Amino acid sequence: MSTPPSPPSGPGHSWPPPSPQPAWGPPPGYGQQRPGLNGFALASLLVGLLCFPPLGIVFGAVALVQIAKKRERGKALAIVGLAVSVAMTGALVFTAERVASAVGDRFGTLGGLPDADTDVEGELTDMDDLRVGDCFNVPGGDLMDERPLTYKVDCVQVHHGEVTASKSLGAADAPGSAAGEDERASEDACWKAQDEYAMDTWALPEYAEMFYYAPSRQSWREGDRLLLCVIGTTEEEWRGSLRQDAAALKPEQVAFLRAANAVEFVMSRPPEEEVEDVLGTYRAWAAQVHAVLGDEAKVLQNDQARPGLEKAVPAQLKAIEEARAAWQRAAQARTAAEFDKQWGRAMAALSLDTEQALRGAYGLTTEVPQWLEDSPGHSQGDDEDPEGGPGRRPSAEAV
Repeated sequence: MSTPPSPPSGPGHSWPPPSPQPAWGPPPGYGQQRPGLNGFALASLLVGLLCFPPLGIVFGAVALVQIAKKRERGKALAIVGLAVSVAMTGALVFTAERVASAVGDRFGTLGGLPDADTDVEGELTDMDDLRVGDCFNVPGGDLMDERPLTYKVDCVQVHHGEVTASKSLGAADAPGSAAGEDERASEDACWKAQDEYAMDTWALPEYAEMFYYAPSRQSWREGDRLLLCVIGTTEEEWRGSLRQDAAALKPEQVAFLRAANAVEFVMSRPPEEEVEDVLGTYRAWAAQVHAVLGDEAKVLQNDQARPGLEKAVPAQLKAIEEARAAWQRAAQARTAAEFDKQWGRAMAALSLDTEQALRGAYGLTTEVPQWLEDSPGHSQGDDEDPEGGPGRRPSAEAV
């Protein structure tokens, strides 16, 4: 039997400690809790995208500070949220500036926003939302404002304006396409619209004026395409609609008024230059007057057998025939003096008394409007003074 050796004797001598045994177990840190996701990091991204970007910037900054202190997860998410919130805030500021600019253009830089104390009857309605037949008021009755605030009312109430046309313009109608042509085209379009809306032009109140709102060059660049035509009645209190279109008249009245209004329209739109300067243009205009008078004559010829028209129609046909002969000679005139002479004769041939009797026979208004009585060439036989003869319409106001 063997015995273990004795430990070495003497101070400082002992058996060495046994070798450590290999150990198996979890890696260091096993069982410790994983760092949590910082809530402000996620909130920064969500708020920046979906809600209020400036607040997302605040959440993103708070998230980065907390993550550094608490060693939480979400640093990348916080950075993305912060970047998105900054970008969205920039977009929000840009949009707000554009809206503020549009509001400033809408209400005017001098007038500012509408005064809450402004006493205007009606419901505030954007001008773009007005439709044909709508009646409206404007603050102070100022229809000459570039884009007045419009308050829609029932036409039975006192109102300042009534819409005769609202149309969207095309690229060919862009302002500045030719000097003065865009304004003239808009005015002509609105006169024609008014003639279809209130066909019996003699029935309009004498203080009624035609206004039209057309895009300016600047507003066109900003997307404005609206042409709004209005009958304004701001000088006196007016109630009721002025609408008297084809649906409210007899077929024979409609046919006559369309022909008569076409004559009135063309005769009121002579060239703007002097006859001596653009004789050829005046000759073309005279040919156009000759043609529309012929169209009126055809309508009257079809109606001359109608009861009540037996006397009035032949009298007007005779006047038209004489006027057309003078207009034809004017269209062939070789000098400005000759043109003026024939122009005066043509105007003198058309009698207000004859037209008054004709309108009465058709069952239309017979009271001669003041603006027509003030046209010296229309009912007086002054062969040498055609001036004022074509100016049969009241003035139009461009806004």
